[in-house]
Amino acid sequence: MPRVRRLVLLAILLPAPLRAGLQSVLHPQGAQAARIADISWVMFSGGAIIFTLVILVLTLALYGSAKIRRRLGGRWIIIGAGIVFPVLVLTALLVYSLGVGAVAARSEARPVTRIEVVGEMWWWRLRYLDQDGHLLFETANDIRIPADVPVEFVLKSDNVVHSFWIPSLAGKLDMVPGHVNHLRVQAKGPGVYRGQCAEYCGAQHAKMMFDVKAVTMEDFQAWLTAQRLPAREPANETLRSGQQLFLKACMECHTVRGTAANGISGPDLTHVGSRSSLAAGILPNNIGALAGWIAGSQHIKPENHMPSFDQMTGAQLRALAQYMDSLK
Repeated sequence: MPRVRRLVLLAILLPAPLRAGLQSVLHPQGAQAARIADISWVMFSGGAIIFTLVILVLTLALYGSAKIRRRLGGRWIIIGAGIVFPVLVLTALLVYSLGVGAVAARSEARPVTRIEVVGEMWWWRLRYLDQDGHLLFETANDIRIPADVPVEFVLKSDNVVHSFWIPSLAGKLDMVPGHVNHLRVQAKGPGVYRGQCAEYCGAQHAKMMFDVKAVTMEDFQAWLTAQRLPAREPANETLRSGQQLFLKACMECHTVRGTAANGISGPDLTHVGSRSSLAAGILPNNIGALAGWIAGSQHIKPENHMPSFDQMTGAQLRALAQYMDSLK
C-alpha cells in the first residue's frame, strides 16, 4: 500500500507539461482541438456559474429569514428560475456551440495530404493517397503529417466500430464498417501527438494507440520519398539469414516491398525499422523488443491475430529481429 500511495503522489506531482504535451484536450495544438477546448471551457464556466447560483438559492431557502424564504417561494420566482432562466441559458449555449461548428466548417481549406486510416484489431492500417485518391504506399500505426497545413484522414473499418482520436489535434470520430468518415486536422507546428482508439473494440482496445508526428513540409516530402522506396537489400550474412526466416515465416501475412513477401492481412513492414514503436504503441522499436514481440506476441497482446513464434531459437530470433530493424 505505501508503494501505491507513492506512485499516486508521483503522478500528481509530475510536472503538468510532461503529461500534457502528448495527449491532452486541455492543451490543443490544432485548430479543431482549440475550438473544442473553447466550447468546453464556455460550457464548464456556464455550468459552474449556474451551480453556484443554485447553491446560493438553496442556502437562502434553508437558512434565510422568513421574508427571503417567502419571496423564493413566489410564483414568478419559480417560473423565472425554473423555466425562463434554464431555457435562455441552454439556448444561448446551444447557439454558441453550433455557431462555432458552422464557422469551422466554412473555414476549412483544401487538404494538402490525404491519409486513409483503417481500424484493424488492434492496430491502424495507413494508406497515403495522392490528390486523385491513388495509393502512394501503405504503412502502419506511425503517422507523419506536414505541420501548419490541412490534412484529411479518411476513416474506415472492416471489422468492428473503432473511434479515431488525437486529443491535442481534433475531436474523436467513429470508424463504422460500411461507412466512410472524413476528419480534417491542422497541427500548429512540428511536434509529436498521441492518438488512441476511443471506442471499445475488443480485448486489446486499450493497446490500440498511435503517434502523429507533425514535421516541416520539407521533412514530410523527404519522408514520403523514402517510404515509397522498396526495402533495403540485406548488407551481411546475418541480415540475409534473417530475410530468409522472414520469407519463410512471415510473408503470408506481411508485405515487404522489393521482396517476395506480399501478405495483406498484417501490417506492411517495408520500413518497419523506422517506426517509433511496435504493436500499436505498446513497445519501443528496437531489436530486443522486435525479438520479444515475435516470440511472445500472444503474451504481450493476447488475442491479436499474430501467433507467437516461440519455437525459434535465440539465434534465429536475433537474426530475424536484426533484419526487421534494418528495414528503415
